[in-house]
Amino acid sequence: MARNLLYRAADVVQLCRLTLLTGARPLSTQTQKDPLTVRLQKNGIRNITLNNPRKRNALSLAMLGSLREDILADIDSEDLRVIIISAKGPVFSSGHDLKELTSAQGREYHKNVFQTCSEVMTLIQEIPVPVIAMVNGVATAAGCQLVASCDIAVVTEKSTFATPGVNVGLFCSTPAVAIGRAVPRKVAMEMLFTGSPISAQDALLHGLVSKVVPEECLEDVTMEMARRVCQTSRPVVALGKATFYRQMAQGREAAYATASRVMVDNLSLRDGQEGIRAFFEKRNPVWTNSTEKAHE
Repeated sequence: MARNLLYRAADVVQLCRLTLLTGARPLSTQTQKDPLTVRLQKNGIRNITLNNPRKRNALSLAMLGSLREDILADIDSEDLRVIIISAKGPVFSSGHDLKELTSAQGREYHKNVFQTCSEVMTLIQEIPVPVIAMVNGVATAAGCQLVASCDIAVVTEKSTFATPGVNVGLFCSTPAVAIGRAVPRKVAMEMLFTGSPISAQDALLHGLVSKVVPEECLEDVTMEMARRVCQTSRPVVALGKATFYRQMAQGREAAYATASRVMVDNLSLRDGQEGIRAFFEKRNPVWTNSTEKAHE
């Protein structure tokens, strides 16, 4: 069961890799002096920064492609333990680039935009490492969708979240997929029907974000959280993440059956047994960070 869960996640990752190589290229010929995203990695923590503040970090097709590439780079490396997605400027992301959504671009291009966006949002939850959104500003429409799709979201007190598409004649149906799975239904419907923003504290209250902190503490709090992830076993976290999302889509009985089988599989890992031994021996565990089995 554990192996099957990891294989399913790997299949999605592989599909996105193939898309990078063979298709889904933006039709726009616009050149960009600075990279749309910036990727830096140190001590197991990968920081990906949305880097187009002039366009409010709009999730254009090019931006989505760059984000996907940065997420997938060496995704199976044991050196990668956690990903942080942040943004340059006062807007985390304003959502899709409306210039790409006019009739001039055509239906096939529009389909490409939403398919690519859906793939990236799904990819975030399918990859084997946690993804943390670090938000300091406005996140609207697909930008709010990106926050909702991340495993964890740490935001500043001044951050706001909205799905204002209805006000420009384009209902936020795809953002609703992620947001509707993160907040209560009536909260989601109010956001979708009115387009009104909610505060960081309301986002925390309703479960859209994990933690609200002062602006000056944002990076420190997020990095401390990421370092805590780095202290755990990579395959145990990968197994736990895959199982969490699978069981959430199941009924209660099926979810307990899935989770029970996976816990038994988890115990068969060397790292599963190492953690238990370390607890009894009153020492820190020494993880192998491999999928080696302690027993069958």
